[in-house]
Amino acid sequence: MSIRQHLQGKLGFGTAPLGNMYRDIPPAEAIATVDAAWDQGIRFFDTAPLYGAGLAEIRLGEALARRPRDEYVLSTKVGRVILDELEDPAARDMGEKGGLFEFGLKNKIVNDYSADATLRSIEASLLRLKTDRLDIVWVHDVAQDFFGDEWLAQYEIARTGAFRVLDRLRNEGVIKGWGLGVNRVEPLELTLDLDEPKPDGFLLAGRYTLLDHDRALQRLMPAAAAQQVDIVVGGPYSSGILAGGTHFEYAKAPPAIVEKVARLTALATEHGIGIKAAALQFSLAHPAVASVIPGASRPERLLEDQAALRQVVPAAFWQALREQGLVSPHAPLPGQ
Repeated sequence: MSIRQHLQGKLGFGTAPLGNMYRDIPPAEAIATVDAAWDQGIRFFDTAPLYGAGLAEIRLGEALARRPRDEYVLSTKVGRVILDELEDPAARDMGEKGGLFEFGLKNKIVNDYSADATLRSIEASLLRLKTDRLDIVWVHDVAQDFFGDEWLAQYEIARTGAFRVLDRLRNEGVIKGWGLGVNRVEPLELTLDLDEPKPDGFLLAGRYTLLDHDRALQRLMPAAAAQQVDIVVGGPYSSGILAGGTHFEYAKAPPAIVEKVARLTALATEHGIGIKAAALQFSLAHPAVASVIPGASRPERLLEDQAALRQVVPAAFWQALREQGLVSPHAPLPGQ
């Protein structure tokens, strides 16, 4: 059964911000944000040990503990093992995300994609999340942005370790599906070429957005659709720049990106829509995409996301995007 069949709705909630990404979020505000997601009908929640070195999982677990477990879909990630209560933030190796979670817990994180570490990571996540089961498990960030030229060596450890463990757990019915959760296209293309084990889906962050989709369209998206491997789009707002923020690729947006966002925003305003509506609906238009999971750290952001998903976007807007070269000529657009 595909991941698409397990998800409840097109819109999920990415909880990286609950790990104090960019700012120190008060606990009550974090819990209220999850409650707002629930009140808006969101029933797919994605998290990871990396997010605040366990903080996002802890907060999500606390917020969802009051909810019936059968009524929501929960995904987390493996590949990082948290060594609790080690007051050594300098020991955390987060690649290009090094400064993102400076306000998170001061736990040490060890990269480990082995079979044993995968099982230990799952057990620890279950405790932090206050639940007895996970629905989907992603192998986290086994890609160039974290490991540079060593990423293929790390990928091989994951292929023979985490991949096989998760495939077995899926076949045994312990989890409903597994795949990779990354910020780069290449590991996913490589995984689609494997004879075994075969993933159920991918969580692709930041690579199928209004601002960045050309590389994914070349091979990944058509191959995933052909193999019925579902894509969950993370980071549809490109680290926040498409939602009124200033970050792109987890850093201050460069001038070229700021200029392109200004063009997109002006065009959206001209057609009477919000840029968030354009971003969400663009990502969902590809037949390979099963869900989109923007992050949020304030309750009102969830209301904005739901409104953006429901907003009627005129066909003339999509046509203008195409004519002005703001989207790839090969990108499926809503209504086409």
